[in-house]
Amino acid sequence: MGYKSDIEIAQSITPEHILTIAERAGVDPKYIEQYGNYKAKIDLSLLKEERKEGKLILVTAITPTPAGEGKTTTTIGLADGLKRIGKKVVVSLREPSLGPVFGVKGGAAGGGYAQVIPMEDINLHFTGDFHAIGAANNLLAAMLDNHIYQGNTLNIDPRKITWKRCVDMNDRQLRFVVDGLGGKVNGVPREDGYDITVASEIMAVLCLASSITDLKERLSRIIVGYTYDDKPVTAGDLKAQGAMTALLKDAIKPNLVQTLEGTPAFVHGGPFANIAHGCNSVIATKMALMMGDYAVTEAGFGADLGAEKFLDIKCRLAKLKPDAVVVVATIRALKMHGGLSKNELNNEDLVALEKGLPNLLRHVHNIKDVYKLPSVVAVNRFPTDTDKEIELVIEKCKQLGVNVVLSTVWADGGKGGEALAKEIVELCEKDNDFTFSYDSNLSIKEKLESIAIKIYGGDGVIFTPEANKQIATLNALGFDKLPVCVAKTQYSFSDDMTKLGAPTGFKITVRSLKVSAGAGFIVALTGNIMTMPGLPKIPAAEKIDVDENGIISGLF
Repeated sequence: MGYKSDIEIAQSITPEHILTIAERAGVDPKYIEQYGNYKAKIDLSLLKEERKEGKLILVTAITPTPAGEGKTTTTIGLADGLKRIGKKVVVSLREPSLGPVFGVKGGAAGGGYAQVIPMEDINLHFTGDFHAIGAANNLLAAMLDNHIYQGNTLNIDPRKITWKRCVDMNDRQLRFVVDGLGGKVNGVPREDGYDITVASEIMAVLCLASSITDLKERLSRIIVGYTYDDKPVTAGDLKAQGAMTALLKDAIKPNLVQTLEGTPAFVHGGPFANIAHGCNSVIATKMALMMGDYAVTEAGFGADLGAEKFLDIKCRLAKLKPDAVVVVATIRALKMHGGLSKNELNNEDLVALEKGLPNLLRHVHNIKDVYKLPSVVAVNRFPTDTDKEIELVIEKCKQLGVNVVLSTVWADGGKGGEALAKEIVELCEKDNDFTFSYDSNLSIKEKLESIAIKIYGGDGVIFTPEANKQIATLNALGFDKLPVCVAKTQYSFSDDMTKLGAPTGFKITVRSLKVSAGAGFIVALTGNIMTMPGLPKIPAAEKIDVDENGIISGLF
């Protein structure tokens, strides 16, 4: 018997009506704006209700490999597991970007029997949030270039424009463009480029805003470039924030959907974690905490990226305190960290596993000893994993004082997440002394060094001459107290994607920095990280199709 694909499983389930899901979450119908029968947006006025907050659970993972870790799948399966053991739970996830959906990674609605549905909608246009974010981003770009064309009363230097247009596709052709060509009536010629929508500061702003008023204030603070005498120019200076907020007034409302087992799920916002801060919206997380006794959320990629940014940026800015953390791992991925190739993973190999295990142990150490949070390792079990391999993982984690729970949510849905759910309920009752990995009052360089040494396990940071110059400017403009958001490869603790496992004896090279003044953090670009990905040789898009009844196939 062949396995059903994710989309076949999702299409075989009859979803419950979204009003039933809303009732399960305790959302009064007056707050609901329906998008058909299975999706809804929730009005922000719900946040004004007085409710007791539930426990906040973060799901993160080891450093990703092509073998896959199943972080979103585990997040959804854990929520379904908590529901199965009688807990009131809401899961809170990011929206997928079209770039990865049509590229290498595929969708981001979970997998197997632990998915959020309708998965086709969630992976494609959904409720139009990303289109709205792209439109707001590009309106600001249009107003900026128009201002220069119409006489440039703000004295903007076209060579110092930092704001890019965006599109939610992996399109390497747009990384570097020259625009404004064709004579005077067509604008001012300049070098330019595009970002992918999920790397736009508008995405980060939307995900960190606490209300429409806060959203508008953050948008007005966005720096789009500098004048000839190096003064920052903001969206507020261009009087763009009102119109941008108008485009985003619905996008800021969280989207309510459901898991395959009918657990309420907020899917809202989606900044990349290797470029941006990699967490769903603060508003959706806060709503989940109001609705459930347990709110389960995830952060992108490995714990050195997603969890670090969730804890050091999102929790700091939104005053959130997690109650427990799950670190997801697979035996297969750990063996890849131990040096095996993808086609060598089906046989027992304790030597490779032992070599790869330090990757998991460093992530666990960071959560437990740097952030001081109760944690558990969830091993996403594959049929090829042997008992000896699992025993080795359990033994090594026990030495750090952390339990290991086997998860089979991909194959068994919530039933396969019950053991993890019971462990999480216990962990949430433990005291925790949640601490950030750095203090806000440290200098920009000290913050980056703190992350590189404490979280990545490196020896420090090398700053290029350009980065040093930019730090001096950021200090002079008074941005030095903001948290830092490191743009780094997701495939290694270091900034070199070939260094697998838990490398030591390396330094991170920061090649440039920029302030996201609206979001409220400083972005440090390391290695060769790009804010516009490209498609692979054989994109996932080639396998996606639609039949005459409008049924989509090939999405995964």
